[in-house]
Amino acid sequence: MNLSFPIRIYIIALIFRLVPVFLTANLGIGLDDMFQYDMLARSLASGNGFRWYAEDDLQMLAQYVDFDLSTAKDYDPEYGLYTSFRAPLYPTFLAIVYFIFGQEFSRFFFARLAQAIFLGATLAPLTYLVAKQIFPLSSFGANDERGKKKEESVAQLSAWIVACYPMLLVYPLGLGTENPFFILLLCSFYFLLKSINSPSKINFLLAGIFLGLTALTRSVILPFAGLAILYVFARSVFSATKQSHVQSRGLLRFGLDTLRYSTSTRNDGMIMLIAFVLVITPWMIRNSLLHGKLTGIETSMGYNLYLGYHPLGNGSFVFGPSLDLLTIMDDSERDEIGTQKAIELIKHQPERFIPLALNRLGFFFGLEKRVLMYFYSNNLLGYIPQPILIAIAFILLFPFVLLTIFSVFGVLSLKWNHQTALLLLLITCYLLPHVFILSEDRFHLALIPYFAILASYGYTLISARALNFKKWQTVISIVLICLLLLNWGLELNRDAEKIAILFSPTGNTAGFPY
Repeated sequence: MNLSFPIRIYIIALIFRLVPVFLTANLGIGLDDMFQYDMLARSLASGNGFRWYAEDDLQMLAQYVDFDLSTAKDYDPEYGLYTSFRAPLYPTFLAIVYFIFGQEFSRFFFARLAQAIFLGATLAPLTYLVAKQIFPLSSFGANDERGKKKEESVAQLSAWIVACYPMLLVYPLGLGTENPFFILLLCSFYFLLKSINSPSKINFLLAGIFLGLTALTRSVILPFAGLAILYVFARSVFSATKQSHVQSRGLLRFGLDTLRYSTSTRNDGMIMLIAFVLVITPWMIRNSLLHGKLTGIETSMGYNLYLGYHPLGNGSFVFGPSLDLLTIMDDSERDEIGTQKAIELIKHQPERFIPLALNRLGFFFGLEKRVLMYFYSNNLLGYIPQPILIAIAFILLFPFVLLTIFSVFGVLSLKWNHQTALLLLLITCYLLPHVFILSEDRFHLALIPYFAILASYGYTLISARALNFKKWQTVISIVLICLLLLNWGLELNRDAEKIAILFSPTGNTAGFPY
């Protein structure tokens, strides 16, 4: 049986992801984010609504945080407290798994299995399809068979990178919102590209729906969603003006043709906008009714801003201050207080704003070692001999180094068109909120499929000796690569003491906080 490449790469990606899932069949959960998503999912699966911190859950978490719910509005000890702090889609996904397979300890295994099958493994074939949409044959200087081969080579290599990328192999083990976010963002981008390459009402509709679902998973994508919809409108008007200019004779005819074409094409953009709004609005109405005022998809912005500008922080997640606002059980109040305190901190020390932004940029492009340091140092993996631990660290860290360096060549080789403009818009809109709010190395994982596509494009051009850089491109590539190497060197130097402890004979009991 001759299976198509997307099916073959899905099967391979799935096998790679099932291995760690079955090896950790008896693994529980260890981070507060996971506890929160699990609480919400169990409440939904039991038909009790979007609630958390029931009395049983509080007893389990009492040793970590002292929650005072005596003044919490509408708190029910049996069912918990209604919340808007988290976006709803990922807990809903978990709730479906729990409803089908039950809420015993085995729920974690089934959740990880579902994530590997339906979310993680699908990233590889979808990356292949997105790469095919980004690069027309003209990107390779030919519309003939040679161009088709290069296009296919870039798409397949991108898919292989995503299928084998170490951190993406183990990510289904975590009960984290990134699992559906990665795939929904990629689906959104695919249908945005389809709406450019093959305009149709169904493509615009699906682009709007998936952008809405992505926002309901992590609202950080809202800036991109808004600008992407505006981009579609602007492109429609530009295309209509260009087309009517070509076809028209005379000013009056030109104006009438422009109006006719732009009205027709704006309808497609309106379809995407309406679909997006219809997807996110019900949840926003629910949150607004909960708090008695206009409220967005989630109320975690203030909390993240507070952490991002805390005096003891460096722009990334800091464990101690992360507990300061958790005892405020009213999500709207916590959001307001966090935002207010962050603004006060910025006004009190405005000189920290730029250094913190640079720090967050460095954290965003940091090495993917945080997960390994947390899980190994808290003895969740047991003792691992030093040579094997070093090999594991190398396998986890080096792919990102290689990927980003080749991505530099790929991004500087891009030919300007609607597809590449949309790609750069996505990367920029996703990066900037993390630069100015809060950043960790895990946040760049959402961009790995796009980095894989850029890296594959750069590698293909280099291997074909078709990387014809001008002087400015050469200079910028050297500067960017040096900045990346400097960032990683400073990171390793900053964490040298922790790394030494991690690789010591007692590293598995060091107990580093996340």
